[in-house]
Amino acid sequence: MRNDSRLSRMLHVLIHMDRHEHSATSEMIAKMLNTNPVVVRRTMAGLREQGYVRSEKGHGGGWTLVRPLSEITLLDIYRAIGKPHLFAIGPADDQPKCLVEQAVNAALEGAMKEAEMLLLRRLGSVTLDAIAADFETKLAAHVATSFSCAS
Repeated sequence: MRNDSRLSRMLHVLIHMDRHEHSATSEMIAKMLNTNPVVVRRTMAGLREQGYVRSEKGHGGGWTLVRPLSEITLLDIYRAIGKPHLFAIGPADDQPKCLVEQAVNAALEGAMKEAEMLLLRRLGSVTLDAIAADFETKLAAHVATSFSCAS
């Protein structure tokens, strides 16, 4: 099963958008993500509906952030992009009358619900400004290392 990278990609886009003064067109975002502008518009529409971004059409238009990164959590964006599946594993349904399969599925479902609750709680505790701050720290270290190597 292929990974669903929409959450990661939208977090990436939002942090970039916060760092730029001008709006970002769907074409610019698509180029950054190596995808189609239609995919960008479809995904960003969910963010717009939840009040995280706005869009303007026409010359000079594009996508802009509406709320500061400190007010947006990973969970907010996860929900805005449609709550994609968190895990690739799940119960089997080959033999629904088999008591062994029923016992295995019950055990898996319980463990998966616990794991999902834990992950969603963690996503709700991390704001995008925390990720942006981590980026800034990494960038400063990178610049310092690059500068000292160039000397």
